[in-house]
Amino acid sequence: MSSLPVRAVPSRYPFEDAFGSKVETARSLDRGMGEAVGRRTVFRPSDHEDFGTVANRVAAGNTGLLNHVDDREVMQLRNAIATGALLTSGRHLQHGDAEQPSRNMEVFTNCATAICSFAKFYLLLNGSGVGRAYDDELCIVNWAQAPDLHFVLDAQHPDYPRDRAALLHFGLEMQIVPWGTMLEAFDAGMEADVRKFLHEFVLTTAPQEPDARVHIIEDSREGWAKAVEMVEAMAFDGEQKSSLVLDFSRIRCAGSPIAGMQGRPASGPISLLRGLLNIRLNVIEPARKKGMPQWEQALRVDHYLSMEVQVGGARRAARMATKSWRDKEVLRFIRAKEEGGLWTANHSVMVDQQFWDFINNPEQTGPLAEHAKSVFAEATRCAWINGEPGFINGDRLEDSRTGSARNKPVHTDGRDFRSSRYQATDAAALLAELAGCAAHARFPVTTNPCGEITLHVTGGYCVIGDFAPLLACPVPLDTVTPGLSAPDIAEQWDARVRDSVRLGVRFLLRANRMDALYGEEVARTNRIGIGPTGLHEWAWLRFGLDFKDLLDEKRAAPFWAALHELSAIAKKEANAYAQEMGTTRPVTVTTVKPAGTTSKLFGLTEGAHLPARRQYVRWVQFKGVRRENGVWEAGTDPLLPAYESKGYPVRTLRSFPGMSIVGFPTVPLIQRLGMGERVLTAPEATPGEQYHWLGLLEKYWIGAEQGNQVSYTLKIYTDRHDLENFRAIVAQHQPHVRCCAVLPSRPESSALGYEYLPEEEVSAGRFAAITAGIQDDNVREVVDWAHLQCASGVCPV
Repeated sequence: MSSLPVRAVPSRYPFEDAFGSKVETARSLDRGMGEAVGRRTVFRPSDHEDFGTVANRVAAGNTGLLNHVDDREVMQLRNAIATGALLTSGRHLQHGDAEQPSRNMEVFTNCATAICSFAKFYLLLNGSGVGRAYDDELCIVNWAQAPDLHFVLDAQHPDYPRDRAALLHFGLEMQIVPWGTMLEAFDAGMEADVRKFLHEFVLTTAPQEPDARVHIIEDSREGWAKAVEMVEAMAFDGEQKSSLVLDFSRIRCAGSPIAGMQGRPASGPISLLRGLLNIRLNVIEPARKKGMPQWEQALRVDHYLSMEVQVGGARRAARMATKSWRDKEVLRFIRAKEEGGLWTANHSVMVDQQFWDFINNPEQTGPLAEHAKSVFAEATRCAWINGEPGFINGDRLEDSRTGSARNKPVHTDGRDFRSSRYQATDAAALLAELAGCAAHARFPVTTNPCGEITLHVTGGYCVIGDFAPLLACPVPLDTVTPGLSAPDIAEQWDARVRDSVRLGVRFLLRANRMDALYGEEVARTNRIGIGPTGLHEWAWLRFGLDFKDLLDEKRAAPFWAALHELSAIAKKEANAYAQEMGTTRPVTVTTVKPAGTTSKLFGLTEGAHLPARRQYVRWVQFKGVRRENGVWEAGTDPLLPAYESKGYPVRTLRSFPGMSIVGFPTVPLIQRLGMGERVLTAPEATPGEQYHWLGLLEKYWIGAEQGNQVSYTLKIYTDRHDLENFRAIVAQHQPHVRCCAVLPSRPESSALGYEYLPEEEVSAGRFAAITAGIQDDNVREVVDWAHLQCASGVCPV
């Protein structure tokens, strides 16, 4: 069941042949961090891949979505990817291959929304980042009305805890035993507590209740989601007096390879059981006894399910949780993060121009004005403490502005939630009711977790990808004089950038033809998002401009003209290619996404962001735990002991059980391009300058039509701006951009209560000492002490 009919496309060939007709040599990944991310995320160890091999399979898989694609385009696409000029996105690099035409779109789409817990869970299991609106008018399930839940795991299942070691592991997983307890310290009292819990909540056979509904959970992403769908649908139908028996015995044991995830380890039945048991004990039963708002029930259900994606072996869950500023209990939503526990989503308050008018005009009074001021004060207070919630300008989102969200038809037959892999059966009535609610919602759209994509609240996708204009350079970067490329080189470089954009647009539109759960919405909107990454490096090497120069529109006119031309090319090509394929004119084309994985492969600044720092330790998560005796547990990613043996800093995490982090000393590529003191890091740019930068990107790249948003995180440093100053900055600038996350950051405690942050800034001296302890020639080569000394003014050790 395809979202769109597969057909051949006419032979229009819009490219300049800038990438040639022969196989180009693949670009080497950035030593250290880039190679580590490539090994962990992109490369398939069984195939002994390099980036050229990746480009081959990704191009073949994508072009295989049509009956015929010109061989010249296939080669152009392959070369653009291999050279890094077209980076697509991490999931395309990971999953793209000849089997792509037979796979589901959910694996290939970065951004999605969901209006039900089971739908959100299914999308997360497939690797999508998912946004959900928790507005009162969109949360209609009362989980207090859910059936009595019983859980079955056959005693012969390999993961059923039988011996003391397995019981300890089960106790740790269920948080009955303190995390970190070793087998030697697992005393008789602890063991008795675990056995009692096991026998109370995990049956080995289905209970003999004549009216109980028994469901055997299938061993697949669809099977896991179907179990949640049944519970959610029965709660919506008010079946509190019924019993539902969920049998986990067919789920493969923990550590088994997942074929659809390149052999990554399955998390086993205990993971899903724990998620559903948390819902029973921490949502359903408290809602019955003490009451709980339905939006909060949904928020907590989604959190407990997301925790099981966190440890699912494929990726961490990525979620956005939004709530309207007008909702009476929005203050409770604002405090949810501060109160602890709900850590699996980014929280934001959905606001509009009326909200900002109340905030910036103190003389306005009345109940709604006072409510708005209370929301602003509490949201900024909480954000000052832990960085959340943020604000999203709901009335500036693309759908609301163009009216396309209001045009979404309401279906009652479930056609807008159906693919060949998954069909909503039990929840059909719930979905139809929610579609009607959304049709009259004040905010009919929300965003993906990073904020750059706007999607209908009932569910939608946007496939997105990056192009890197710097890496389209046809000659080695170290041979280029900034801003003074020879005319023939500049002409060829620019042509390769233009072709990268055209190839990327066509690449994404072909992905929209895949079999999709939200196939109706994909056909209606045909959304894509193409965006640049490594902008600052390109501005410097191609145009000779640093960040301060870019803020001067006259001085930087060549740069902004080039970006504006590329935006026009992207939209023109998207519209033409959609017409050729017989599909809808894309609602959105241009965006700027965070570009975390793709940028790290080649050491680029990420998306629109300035370099975070001149040198830092980048912490990367790997699956595995080291015991106190120094031995790594079974199932540990073999890269962990390998990195540790070479002297990389390694730490086992407490907040992410079963995970450890490796620290990679990193000097960004921008530090190696001869900018010297003209490199400006994010802490050195003022908030006003960064907001101005976002406004220029919206003007020249996003555009007035067919544009998404720019994903950007602006850090406000608390040693320079107090709470009142922070509030003034947000009130002044936030109303005038579509999207910007503002994160207060404390220099003395940069983790803001988290166990670690992905990037840890270190002094040049400490950086040199860390690197000196690593016995890895690749790292020593990339650090380049001369550049470090020039940038920091500190004599390296």
